[in-house]
Amino acid sequence: MHDQGSPQTPGVRRRELLRAGLAAGVTLSTWPLYRPPALWGTEAGPPKRGGTLRLTGTDPVHFDPQLTPSFKTHTTLSFVYSRLLRHKVGPDGPPGALLLEPDVAERWDIPDDTTYVFHLRQGITWHHKPPVNGRELVAEDVKFSFDRFRTEPGNPLRELLEPVDRVEVVNRYTVQFVLKEPFVWLLDVLARPQAMWIIAPEVVHQYGDLKTPETAIGTGPFLLERYEPHVKAVFTRHPAYFRAGQPSVERVEWLVIDDDSTRLAMYRTGQLDMLGVRQPDLEALQQSHPQYHYQDYLSNVAHALFMRTDQPPFQDVRVRRALSHAIDRQGLITAVASRGAPTPAVPCGLRACLKSGLYGKMLAL
Repeated sequence: MHDQGSPQTPGVRRRELLRAGLAAGVTLSTWPLYRPPALWGTEAGPPKRGGTLRLTGTDPVHFDPQLTPSFKTHTTLSFVYSRLLRHKVGPDGPPGALLLEPDVAERWDIPDDTTYVFHLRQGITWHHKPPVNGRELVAEDVKFSFDRFRTEPGNPLRELLEPVDRVEVVNRYTVQFVLKEPFVWLLDVLARPQAMWIIAPEVVHQYGDLKTPETAIGTGPFLLERYEPHVKAVFTRHPAYFRAGQPSVERVEWLVIDDDSTRLAMYRTGQLDMLGVRQPDLEALQQSHPQYHYQDYLSNVAHALFMRTDQPPFQDVRVRRALSHAIDRQGLITAVASRGAPTPAVPCGLRACLKSGLYGKMLAL
């Protein structure tokens, strides 16, 4: 996911480019480390209920999921909201397959190329906070969510559902998407962990928009207990979450820590339960903390350098090409990730990357 942010100024400094991540055409590597707390399940038995999970998080630009594409907002809100569908998670799904599974929708039908009918789970309840106060989620909520998504002028991702002509309520637990033309990616778009969250009409009607933390009210696994800007967000388990027995942890602390060395020091001293690190830090931790669980993972999250091609000097294709030629891709891999490989303009799919030996790297355009 990308957050393009504010327009770039015509002048470009080398340091600013590096700070922006000049990762065009680079494959990056990142390593999540897991401290095995007692509350996590092992091969010996199921997960234990309780405890606090402490993670390095992000500071959202605001809390309205339909007014920003920023991953900082959407990763934070992923604790709170649900979608119609989601990509399969957990050990049962093969890495890189991106299989679809139900979330708020219990099942779906496709009677023809332009009609998708979603049958909702019954008994899903919103978080017990005003103004929804734990009422049941119904088809009208789904219609409202996607009508706002498609008509909100400030939504930078409206084009994702451009092929949708209308969303109709069939009955209390059934909603229908009618397309303008066949669109084979609809289900995958609805499963995106970005902007496809189901929101409550009452919250929008009361607050006008969803930019403040008080509006983060969903049907997801956690409730937002409190938010301290630039410090942390604290989530507590939703006791009425519709997936039986989930989540296992009672509390999540989503800590905003911008400095790499601070994050690493906090992990070493037990103040964080999971951390992504660079290869040199990984090797050092494996020596000093061999009891931790080290897990490689695959990601195709893209990193890019955005240019205002409607303004000088980026209007000139020669400038853009010069910047591309000036990027030492392998040097960036060595300096930033220590592991990886440059990728073409269109990288391999996740499963193809597994076969090609790129498992565990973060693909970047």
